[in-house]
Amino acid sequence: MLRAVRFRYDIPVTRLLPFLAWLPKASRHTLRADAMAGLIGAVIVLPQGVAFATLAGMPPEYGLYAAMVPAVVAALFGSSFHLVSGPTNALSILLFAQLAPLAEPASAEYVQLALTVTFLTGAMQLTLGIAGMGVLVNFISHSVIIGFTAAAGLLIIASQLSNFFGASIPRGSSFFEILRVFVGRVASGEINWIVTSVAVFTIAIAIATRRFYPKFPYMIVAVVAGSLFGAAMQWLFGRQLGELPKLGAISGALPPLSAPDLSLEGIHHALPIALGMTILGLTEALSIARAIAVRSGQRIDANQEFIGQGLSNLAGSFFSAYPSSGSFNRSGVNYEAGAATPLSPVIAAGLLIVFVLAVAPLFTHLPIAVMAAILFLVGYGLIDVEHVRQVARTSRREGAIMLATLLTGLLVDLEFAIIAGVLFSLIVYLHRTSQPLIMDVKPDPAPDSYHFTADSGLPDCPQVKIVRVNGSLYFGAVDHVTRAFANFDPQQKHLLMTASGVNFIDVAGAEMLVAEARRRRALGGGLYFYRVKDEVRRLLERGGYLTALGPENLFPVKHRVIATLYPRFDVEICRRCRLRIFAECQEYLPDGQRRSDVPSRS
Repeated sequence: MLRAVRFRYDIPVTRLLPFLAWLPKASRHTLRADAMAGLIGAVIVLPQGVAFATLAGMPPEYGLYAAMVPAVVAALFGSSFHLVSGPTNALSILLFAQLAPLAEPASAEYVQLALTVTFLTGAMQLTLGIAGMGVLVNFISHSVIIGFTAAAGLLIIASQLSNFFGASIPRGSSFFEILRVFVGRVASGEINWIVTSVAVFTIAIAIATRRFYPKFPYMIVAVVAGSLFGAAMQWLFGRQLGELPKLGAISGALPPLSAPDLSLEGIHHALPIALGMTILGLTEALSIARAIAVRSGQRIDANQEFIGQGLSNLAGSFFSAYPSSGSFNRSGVNYEAGAATPLSPVIAAGLLIVFVLAVAPLFTHLPIAVMAAILFLVGYGLIDVEHVRQVARTSRREGAIMLATLLTGLLVDLEFAIIAGVLFSLIVYLHRTSQPLIMDVKPDPAPDSYHFTADSGLPDCPQVKIVRVNGSLYFGAVDHVTRAFANFDPQQKHLLMTASGVNFIDVAGAEMLVAEARRRRALGGGLYFYRVKDEVRRLLERGGYLTALGPENLFPVKHRVIATLYPRFDVEICRRCRLRIFAECQEYLPDGQRRSDVPSRS
């Protein structure tokens, strides 16, 4: 019923208010699943929000603010059922790197600049969504998503090694630097065994609960059990093994109303930073949404996701939030926890407010090792081993793209991995399309057939080369096709190209064909085409290339091309030829004379 309602310009109401498409379908079952997932999400974002805000140079509470209003708006106006928006590692690092030279981190001026960046980022993201630029996400291939997801999973695990084992690892280290330092800590015995035991116990409880009691919210069970086990271990062995690190106190406050600085000076300082935030935020959100959609089977509307992210940042700028985007950690947890609809991020934001206001002191006793164990499970769940094997078996090229994306994420930067993966995909695509298939064909020997086939078993005619070109004739393919044409037997002065496999041609391709036609006319032959598609013909006509090629040299489907070309062949060559692969040359020469070795019918 809702889908039938239309506003002006024939825009469906569910396009303007996308939550109306799924909200009426919510049930007690989905609400229960979303509530469980939201509870886990609220617990997860507590330490993350504080950590990311510190990383961004913002006061700690601003990380929690970024997980409240922006998360709700993105969930209601986006298209993904599982994407959770809020503060992210990448955006926090980028914001600090760009704003630190302009203002003192955590100062009022710094916060004001961050709010302006948030507003402009949202405005640009919303504009791109309304303009329908979500099509750009189509350049992110399935192999790139798998590699990106695996890299994210490994980075999440690596980032939690210090919390999981109680080992001291410098923050901000690269993936392989973390591994190197961690191995050194293990070798020197610098492992806190009370921390490790709590983390391992939490994982064991989670795995056991998921396997034997699948209806139970295994993450919540694991968090509670891990916390109780940590308290017991601290009471029994705290003196011998040391203190168990806890989450610590969180100040409770609702996000205050705020306003970005939209003066010319404020926009001048914030606009370049917002542009980078826009690109990175959209790339991050769409990559995460598509990665999870691969597993959930949901179809993502990229334009709607752009709109959701834009509106979330616009709203966030008025509720003390710095730029937000999709979070791999929390989105992965949301999916793994069984979220059914976008209500789960809404519930998570509501619970986060409750936690911050009312029960924040209870989280003081939550062991960080328990959170590390939960994130270990999330990271492992993002590594889709079966899909990795399938891609590697199916295509070496796709496997190389997947591996390149994975290694870029681990060696360089997770967000740059998407850009690198797209570039690798385009390079592979251009390389493949730059070498269109050029195959020898002959007339189909079947009676009354108009077709040309590669399976006739007939030899080449000494005077005409017949080829089928499968692929686009564009600037990248010109050199390959030109070299192939130049390598044909020079005695074959005529070239017939069956063009039904050519879907696209550009100016460079058209000029290449004209040059080939002139070259062959100079040799005494010609260039001819059979079954040229309408779009290709229209381009040749618009550019004047058809006149140079000769309209009479383009033959339509079911035309007897060889019958038309045969009179143009060299009579003496045909007289000596014994191949006679065409029906037209069996009895008569190109000038119409009867062959001397063919008995007269009279």
